[in-house]
Amino acid sequence: MAGTAFSEQQVQLNLFRLRLWFCGVVVVVALSLLAARFYILQVVQHDHYNTLAENNRMSIVPVVPNRGVILDRSGLVLANNFSAYTLEITPNKIADLSATLDQLATLISITPRDRKRFNKLREESHRLDSLPIKNRLTEEEVARFAANRFRFPGVDINARLFRNYPQGLSASHVIGYIGRINDKDLEALEAEGKLSNYRGSDHLGKIGIEESYEDELHGQTGFEQVEIDAGGRAVRSLSREEPVAGNNLILGLDLKLQQITEKAFGKYRGALVAIDPKSGEILAFVSQPGFDPNLFVDGIDQASWDEYSSSPEKPLNNRAIRGVYPPGSTIKPFMALAGLHYGIRTPTTSIFDPGYYSLSGSSHRYRCWRSGGHGSVALKKSIVISCDTYYYGLAHELGIDRMHDFLGKFGFGQKTGIDVKDEVAGNLPSRAWKNKRFKQVWYPGETVISGIGQGYTLVTPLQLAHATAMIANNGMDIPPHFVKAKQDGRTGEIKPIVYPNRKPANFKLEDLVLVQDAMVAVTQPGGTAARAAAGAEYSFGAKTGTAQVKSMKQGERYDEKTVEERYRDHALFIAYAPAHDPRIALGMIVENGGHGGSTAAPIARQVLDYYLLGKIPAVPIPQSEDSEEHD
Repeated sequence: MAGTAFSEQQVQLNLFRLRLWFCGVVVVVALSLLAARFYILQVVQHDHYNTLAENNRMSIVPVVPNRGVILDRSGLVLANNFSAYTLEITPNKIADLSATLDQLATLISITPRDRKRFNKLREESHRLDSLPIKNRLTEEEVARFAANRFRFPGVDINARLFRNYPQGLSASHVIGYIGRINDKDLEALEAEGKLSNYRGSDHLGKIGIEESYEDELHGQTGFEQVEIDAGGRAVRSLSREEPVAGNNLILGLDLKLQQITEKAFGKYRGALVAIDPKSGEILAFVSQPGFDPNLFVDGIDQASWDEYSSSPEKPLNNRAIRGVYPPGSTIKPFMALAGLHYGIRTPTTSIFDPGYYSLSGSSHRYRCWRSGGHGSVALKKSIVISCDTYYYGLAHELGIDRMHDFLGKFGFGQKTGIDVKDEVAGNLPSRAWKNKRFKQVWYPGETVISGIGQGYTLVTPLQLAHATAMIANNGMDIPPHFVKAKQDGRTGEIKPIVYPNRKPANFKLEDLVLVQDAMVAVTQPGGTAARAAAGAEYSFGAKTGTAQVKSMKQGERYDEKTVEERYRDHALFIAYAPAHDPRIALGMIVENGGHGGSTAAPIARQVLDYYLLGKIPAVPIPQSEDSEEHD
């Protein structure tokens, strides 16, 4: 029995020793693996993990450059920047956004408008890290939030640059505005390889100069290497690559002339473009009514957007480059040049105007604006008194295709190439155009009405101004443009921008002189703009125009007093001055303004008086009701 017990004890002892040995082996292997891992981490992969540790301690922060300033030709500010504090939220770091907003509202005034704008930004910009809930905080609000910051993870205050448009509505269609970068913008920037330069940027240009010159204005983003603590807050700056400010842009625009022009329009809708015919610089660019670009910088509120978008006045429509209108009688000087160019008319060729024109074999009468007619009419008189009958016949003899080819030399039916986006080409009809557009043949009657700027012919105010500048400049085609120079954001050096002249139109100088003389006579006694030009201290060339809005039935007479305002005729006017050495050329339209001589010409007179003489009109120039100044 004793031997058996001893044997069992020996077995148990051996089993214990085996277990002990196994555990020892496991411990040795584990310690060896741990030691090997330590060796790999601390020796073999030291550089790699040291870099990761440094990266955890450091952060690369983009430094947004100052956006370039936009100035008028005299250095008056059209767009600039100012710094202010913004309360910003990173939505993906907040569990209950609504509750956080409610708590923030106890510290800082957050209006329903602020919340609506924030929600709209979340929908449009969900890829951005942080979004503003309240802009332009006061010092008291900054201090109040700073004392309670620990309660709001995911919420912070940042110093931001804000775009400011100190002129408000004035020149808004020229300058445009910047807006917050959305997903579509990000995709476009990525496709163009520009996304890295927009790290940290929230805005870019949306329309006007702000959009078209975005690359010049934005500048070059800098970077700062900062040390951060465990909470992700910056402790100190380690290194910094300074950003490069965007270039400043100097426009040819004359702000005071712009404001006087806008004021001259009064309650009327319309557009006016004034150009220096020798340089192509845009001196004034008015589209009435305008809008306040400041409302769009941080996302326009819904009430303001509804007001703008639903307004029958269409303030967001850039009438100067996107509004298309029948040119009316302003086309007649160009038609007269076409008649001379093709040898269909001479300076002394006369027609008899009985008050209407009829095509051979047709009983339809195309009426002149003066019911009794003008009697014998030659080329100069046809422009001075704006005889419709003369141009009905001239158009029929020219034919629509020759009209298309000749008027195209003045830029009608095509974009001028101005240095902002969204310009439209208008329309210059031809047989081929109608067949392509409507699958229809061209009718002689359509040619007849095209001779007085009606029918399918459509132009923009910019095109009218550009074509008038060509007449003033003896046929030279100089591209119209806004920006005349840029100022380097780094050195401050001002560099003029050179716009090469396009090929001059092939006109005979003697033909141009005949038309120029006739346009000067338009402003003298007996001309359709005589009343508006009375007492001028300079001579100028001009042409009035009236464009029909509502079609009239055969034999029906237009009566402005009985027609609803929206269906009244448009008033047009083109001019250049001084006649002997033009410094300004303009084209304009007053929507539903009636006659060019009585509505549009007085507005243009105020523009010319200020630009040439420095006169600021105290009261609007009286408008003529004289039927002899129909156009």
